[in-house]
Amino acid sequence: MTDPRRALFISHGGGPLPLLGDPAHAEMVSCLRGIAHTIPRPSSIIVVSAHWEGSVATVTSGKRPGLIYDYSGFPPESYEIQYPCPGNPSLADAIVERLRQAGITARADDRRGFDHGLFVPLKLMYPEADIPCVQLSLLDELDPMEHIALGRALQPLGDPSVLLVGTGFTFHNMRAFFTPETDESRAANQAFERWLLDTCCSRDISEEERVVRLVNWESAPYARYCQPREEHLMPLHVCYGFAGAACSKAYPLRILNKETSMFLWEVET
Repeated sequence: MTDPRRALFISHGGGPLPLLGDPAHAEMVSCLRGIAHTIPRPSSIIVVSAHWEGSVATVTSGKRPGLIYDYSGFPPESYEIQYPCPGNPSLADAIVERLRQAGITARADDRRGFDHGLFVPLKLMYPEADIPCVQLSLLDELDPMEHIALGRALQPLGDPSVLLVGTGFTFHNMRAFFTPETDESRAANQAFERWLLDTCCSRDISEEERVVRLVNWESAPYARYCQPREEHLMPLHVCYGFAGAACSKAYPLRILNKETSMFLWEVET
């Protein structure tokens, strides 16, 4: 039996707050540290972040990418965070080749750094910053099926020790984070989370039906309330495409006083 291929979708919280001791991120911090101790240590990590969109699929290929502090309005120490993990140019080249073989236009970028969708959660999970990482962009049209296809195209990479991580947020209504919660808003948040948990985890639905549900995610209860713009959901679609199966474990938790989820896939190859 070969080692399973693994994908992990992370709800990554608000900017650098998880690294600053913010109590509204305590469950997230604990969850990510627990996952890191549960799964085998990856040889390399491919990260699909909600914070990078491109007109074509683009992969970081630098040997030592810097960090992009793509947030504003936080304390000065937020802009001094370091995560000096190495890149992996050979893995980046392999990803570009796999995408092209699948008919997806792709290119490498040896200048782009890593955004906070990568360095915030990985600093919590692997603080030594010694695991090589590459980052893969979203496609800026944000088409759900195209992002499932991105994940499927990565399946034949052939090294199960490489971990695919999608970082986004299952609830990403920025206005709602700063508005007092009501019974109605709480119910909307809960309804979408229940739909997402069932869609990703249920073994009573076929993979064909799961794809239909994810592609038509806007039909879910209160979908556009929870995801006014879907860039924070699309990394989940890439993870599902890579796995092609129901998730192995879900991690429901609260971040910024909202119900959110993380998902782990471990699929025998």
